[in-house]
Amino acid sequence: MMVNKSMHKNICNPRYAFSRLLSILLPSIATVITTLASMNAHAHKPSDSYLTLTAQANNNDVTVRWDISLRDLDFVLQLDRDNDGTLTWGEVHNREADITQYASSNLQLSNTEKTCALTTTAPMQLDHHSDGTYAVLSLNAACGAPISEAIQIKYSMLFDVDPSHRGLVQWIPSNKSDKPVETGQDSMAMSFVLGTESATQNLPMQAPSQWQSFKQYVVEGVWHIWIGFDHILFLLSLLLPAVLVFNHNDTVKHLQAAPSFWGAFKEVLKVVTAFTLAHSITLTLAALGYVSLPSRLVESVIAASIIIAAVSNIRSNLDTKRWVMAFGFGLIHGFGFASVLADLGLPSHALVTALIGFNVGVELGQLAIVAAFLPLAFWLRHTKFYQVGVFIWGSVLIALMALYWFVQRAFDL
Repeated sequence: MMVNKSMHKNICNPRYAFSRLLSILLPSIATVITTLASMNAHAHKPSDSYLTLTAQANNNDVTVRWDISLRDLDFVLQLDRDNDGTLTWGEVHNREADITQYASSNLQLSNTEKTCALTTTAPMQLDHHSDGTYAVLSLNAACGAPISEAIQIKYSMLFDVDPSHRGLVQWIPSNKSDKPVETGQDSMAMSFVLGTESATQNLPMQAPSQWQSFKQYVVEGVWHIWIGFDHILFLLSLLLPAVLVFNHNDTVKHLQAAPSFWGAFKEVLKVVTAFTLAHSITLTLAALGYVSLPSRLVESVIAASIIIAAVSNIRSNLDTKRWVMAFGFGLIHGFGFASVLADLGLPSHALVTALIGFNVGVELGQLAIVAAFLPLAFWLRHTKFYQVGVFIWGSVLIALMALYWFVQRAFDL
């Protein structure tokens, strides 16, 4: 087959490639979206449950408030009896005994090697978190003897089916009255994370040091950015063009490799700095309670930001100031980070230290992603694999995933 010069130029033209891409892609978009929906992908919010443990005035008992996602409970207990994809209060209420038994079998509190007896103190209720509806269990752990140095907690909820699941604990050892203490109101409130590698922990009667709090929240910051797939995809969408430039020597612009690593590095540095500065501002303001936005709005805009960044790549808009986009949308991503930090809880005895630690952790996790991406992208920048397969097709897949997240979040599906 003969290919003339003008046809070759059209084939190499990014805009021509984009139009051809859409003509191929449009018939399969519905199939892709359906596949994504069947995966029930949750980009930003991992599977967590929330436990607030309060030592009572007699120092023998611990009250427990336990929030467990109905999505998780349905997965292990099949609460949706009619399989219509919607849980009703009746379906949940009818299984209250099963839910309580399942939860209690995966939580153990002990004092000086003696297991505390768990009993229910109030009917199950429902509450709403950023990622859906949760069952709220009210329990009491009778330990039989005064808690001296620490109480041990063992947690195994969902670990057999979801190793990434975590129990987020707020431990309040210093309550002097018989009234429950709300999280964040007691100066001794401490936060702990129970995962597969930290399923058993000692909850001390004294608050940890500032340094211990800092280290804990650094780890949480790193962990969150690594499992926050929407944040990662937004950042990658902005970084993908950093190793590419347009060749303006012809009437038709062509994608080509960036001439120097230093030039690509400077572009990455501008994007990462703008994103870091922006989300640090709003994360701090939101965590300290100065600014608050509806979670549904924040999560929807985060998904939209990924779509805009990815479509900009597909259209080969390499001349745009991507650091401006990084800063503008980074302000919204900061609220997303803050929602996770709010769920985790900030210890009031080390609030500033923990906030700084979480910020540092987010940045370290982000820099690790950049350090892995940039050298590899620069090495592959000359290849069609990168220029078409990664840059164009990768951006298409990112846009489709973000579109699914946007529909899911904006319409509360």
